[in-house]
Amino acid sequence: MIPFVDLKAQYRSIKDEVNTAIQGVIERCEFTLGSEVAAFEKEFAAYCQVEHGIGVNTGTSALHLALLAAGVGKGDEVITVPFTFVATVSAIDYTGATPVFVDIDPKTFTMDVNALEAAITEKTKAIIPVHLYGQTADMDPILEIARKHNLVVIEDACQAHGAEYKGRRAGSMGHMGCFSFYPGKNLGAYGEGGMVVTNNPEFTRTIRMLRDWGAEKKYQHVLKGYNFRLEGIQGAVLRVKLKYLEGWTEARRTAAARYDSLLAGTGVPTPYARPDVRHVYHLYAIRTQNRQAWQDALLAQGIQTGIHYPTPVHLLPAFADLGYQAGQFPHAERAANEVLSLPMFPELTAEQCERVAQAVQELAMPVPAMSEASPVGVA
Repeated sequence: MIPFVDLKAQYRSIKDEVNTAIQGVIERCEFTLGSEVAAFEKEFAAYCQVEHGIGVNTGTSALHLALLAAGVGKGDEVITVPFTFVATVSAIDYTGATPVFVDIDPKTFTMDVNALEAAITEKTKAIIPVHLYGQTADMDPILEIARKHNLVVIEDACQAHGAEYKGRRAGSMGHMGCFSFYPGKNLGAYGEGGMVVTNNPEFTRTIRMLRDWGAEKKYQHVLKGYNFRLEGIQGAVLRVKLKYLEGWTEARRTAAARYDSLLAGTGVPTPYARPDVRHVYHLYAIRTQNRQAWQDALLAQGIQTGIHYPTPVHLLPAFADLGYQAGQFPHAERAANEVLSLPMFPELTAEQCERVAQAVQELAMPVPAMSEASPVGVA
């Protein structure tokens, strides 16, 4: 079986370091926040080319607290895309604000910057571009529009650790950037985790309080806050793994290039990477109008795949109250019906890539027409 993601292979490669780091946290009894989390915050912020990092318990919490720090609340609107994991939109909903959608670019799956300005109203407070599958959104036009309308930009970089746009790291371009360290991410914890990165010291101060019951010092509760603290063990694990992230990223990019080469000329739409972006391939999503048949056929050959995401958020029952209808965001809806994610992880071998690509090639081959000269049953 070729797994969709192989976390066990990655663990085996760093087992001794990880075990030692975890044991150190246990011996020091720094289970919540602590020195490992503080060190990781500094190291990951530097990796993202920003001044500050605030560790939290999930990527969802990172988005939620970033919005609150920006002053987003009831009566406000926040613009994002419907083709994303539901957490992007849920975080907006948690603040009491209203999510407003714009369609995606059909090539990159990221925000269609040409549709952005028309969605802005007097209630708009922030924009959340989603860096999907490991590729950043087209940030310069987004930032220009935001400056024009005095809007806060919060990057959803939960799938884009180390991605770059014109030489700038994901998370460093907007007012804040939000990351998830869910185990399957390019930089994944051994549990849950997230972080907000920013150059703004006031946002940093506010988010640090909000993650820890609104307290600036113990029992001095300045804000109505939350229990969104990052655990010490996760900070230790992530510090170990951060040292290897660049190597793992290049391994992903190598695997993606191999897929690209092997699938060239087959007619299978492969991921489009903008020339000014460093794509980090959290996912490698092809497109097919026969997705279920292809997924079933690949699994029958021992190849696991994934679907990210089968229903755009505006059509999910949970957000029916927003009043959107099918057909309003055709590019997002078509992508949701067609994307199929192939196995992608740093330890993916050349042989595994070749086997997956061969199976996809066979599925993409047209069925030969039956010759009239050779009727069925005639030898």
